[in-house]
Order: sequence, then structure tokens, then C-alpha cells
Amino acid sequence: MSDDQNALLQDLQARGLINQVTAVEELAEHLGSGSRTLYCGFDPTADSLHLGHLVPLLVLRRFQEAGHKPIALVGGATGLIGDPSFKAAERQLNTGDVVADWADKIRGQVSQFIDFDCGENAAVVANNLDWTGDMNVLAFLRDVGKHFSVNNMINKESVKQRIEREGSGISFTEFSYMLLQSLDFAELNRIHGCTLQIGGSDQWGNIVGGIDLARRMNKAQAYGLTVPLVTKADGTKFGKTESGAIWLDPRKTSQYAFYQFWMNTADADVYKFLRYFTFMSMEEICGIEEEDAQIQGRKTGQAILAREVTRLVHGDEGLRSAERITEALFSGELSGLSEQDLEQLRLDGLPSSTVTLAELDGVPMTQLFADHGVAPSGKQVKDALGRNAVTFNGVAKSMDDNMKLPECFARENALYGRFFLVKLGKKKHHLFEVQ
Repeated sequence: MSDDQNALLQDLQARGLINQVTAVEELAEHLGSGSRTLYCGFDPTADSLHLGHLVPLLVLRRFQEAGHKPIALVGGATGLIGDPSFKAAERQLNTGDVVADWADKIRGQVSQFIDFDCGENAAVVANNLDWTGDMNVLAFLRDVGKHFSVNNMINKESVKQRIEREGSGISFTEFSYMLLQSLDFAELNRIHGCTLQIGGSDQWGNIVGGIDLARRMNKAQAYGLTVPLVTKADGTKFGKTESGAIWLDPRKTSQYAFYQFWMNTADADVYKFLRYFTFMSMEEICGIEEEDAQIQGRKTGQAILAREVTRLVHGDEGLRSAERITEALFSGELSGLSEQDLEQLRLDGLPSSTVTLAELDGVPMTQLFADHGVAPSGKQVKDALGRNAVTFNGVAKSMDDNMKLPECFARENALYGRFFLVKLGKKKHHLFEVQ
């Protein structure tokens, strides 16, 4: 086996992107002897993918750039059942219409990351409802179920945890999930010649089941590779903030909030995340880490990570918007912000409130700010007003303005006729939309 044959696996290993792999020497030979087809599945458990899906999505792209053909499998069928792997309790089942709608949205999202127009190894999107939707229960039990040992299934760690957890257990519905995912691998192997499945480390048992089913049903040799579930150095959950998950859909997580998530990465995590989430070479990443080790204070890794991943997910315009908002909030110069930039801030970029002019009449600024969480007390607002440290769209206000809210929120001074970005002191921002 030459170095060229396993260069891809070596790069994945160097990046820390391989958690488990079946028959690594055989897989390296298999990948090195021609273009291979691989897949990763994404169940529609919401109307958008989130950051947890990004590592396997990017691994699909890494394989495609190495000359292999990726399949993104959208789980229109498995999404109706729910994967029990390492979940503490049974999932809430969604209706068929909801799952179908979510599946369509996810199909569009995965299309951003892999190339569907590059010749022989152009990507494919598949939906497992295509081969399970019309399968009757007897055919499923006879053709698929007979190949699985219940003894082996209940000894899988992900299932065992649920069985042993007091008051929890596992329904037959979720117990059958492994059979459905295994059938996916066997069907993609039969239809597309797919020989490799990748997934998160929690999918290892399901992947091994699929390899075995492909061998039994198709007499085919298949392989599996898992990527690590991303964790943060401090033990907190990756991809979560106080406001919830970081989504790939900008209508759920704005480009600015997405960018800021990466900017706030801890020094202990940033170089690992550069390896996981960017296509920079290992030499470049090691160079950044070495240079940052010599820097006292703010490192460069976070800004590079934020730029690279935001551009990857949201494109050049999304990155420019995130950087434009960041600079405006830092400098206080708001004239360069677009209406869409302000709508991003209203969505999740800043604390925000909607008020009417009628609500403002006769209300002092101290009360308004306390009511909307801008400041914990009227005293703090008065102190800031006394220092000219309160601004409305960059215009400083004084104590005289405390009782003149309608004038402070005058329509002619609003950004795009409705927005006021209020700044209290050096760092406290609040966005008001006046109706």
C-alpha cells in the first residue's frame, strides 16, 4: 500500500477525525484502487441541520475532493422512527407531513457542501423513504429481520443503556431503528455500489449492522468509519448557547451570531476546531498554533476560524455581513449597516424589544430600560446619562432626555424607519424596533 493510497485516511487521522474504522488496511487499499461511493445519513429531526452535523458533512466533502462519490441520505423514513442511540428517553414522534417538509429543507442544506456537477464523482441525495415506504411488515420481518440477532442488538451499548436505565426502557419502534439504518446501507450498496458509511461515533453499532446486512443480502464487502462527537475542553456541550442550538439555517441562527460563536471559541479548542471545520492544511494550522503560542493576549486562531467556517456555511456575503455588524458594534459607526444586518441582530444577535410610540409617552428612560432588561436599575441609567454614555443610533443622550423618550425615538432618526440601536456604557447594546 503506497502513501498515495491512504493519504486521505492519514489526513483524517492527523485532524483527529477518525474515531473508529473497520479493517483500516483493507479500506485504505479499497479507497486507493479507484473512486468509491460512500454515504452519510441525516435524519430530519428539525427543519435545519445544526453544528453537530457539520463534521460528517465536511468529511463527505473531503472524500469527494479526494475523488470519491458521496451520497447524502436524508432519513424520510428513519426520521419517522427516531434513533435511540445514547438518548436518555424516547423521542417525540412527528407526523409524516412534518418529517417530509423537514426532509426537503435538509436536502437543500446538504447540497451546499458537496458538488452535484463534477462528472463521475458527482454527489447524490437519496431518501430512505423510497425503499421503505412501500415495504410491508411481513417482507421487512422476513427479508431484513431474520438477519439480526436480538441477543446482539440488546448488547449494543446504546441500547443497553436504555434497557438498564430505571423507568426508561426502549420501545419496539426505536429498537427497530438499527434494522432500518442497516437496510439503508444494504440498499445503497445494491443501487449505487456504496461501500462505505460514515457517521458520528454514536452510530458505530448501526454502521456495523449495515455492513453485516450488506454482506448477507448482497454478498458485498463494505466498510464503516466514525468521526468523533465534538466536545469542548471545559466539558460543556459543543454547538449550544444560552439561546439554544447553533443552526446552519440563517433564519434560525443569523450569520452574525454564527460568526460570534466561533469568535468566542476557547483557546483550548480553537486549533482542534480549525482541523475539524476548515480545509486549511495541517501545516497552516500548526503554523497558526505555533505563532499564537508566542502571543500574549488575544490569539489569531479565533478570527481565522470564524472567517473560514462562516464563509463555508454562509458564503462570502454572509461573512461580509457578520464582519460589518461586528465592526459597527465595536466602533459605534452604524451608517454601513443594511436593513438585513439589523434584522439579523433582532433575530439573535442582540437583546431586542419591540415598542410602540404610544408606550413611550410619559415613560422615563430609566423605567423603559429596566423593563426591557437594558439595565438592572434606574440608578445605573442615570449614571450613564450623566456621563453621556447612552447613545441612540450613535447620538449621545443626557439627563435632559430621561423624560423625552418620544423625541429620542423620533422616526426621522430611526435606521430604516424603525430601528434604534441603544448603547449603554462601553459594551451594553439593545436593539429597539419602534412600531
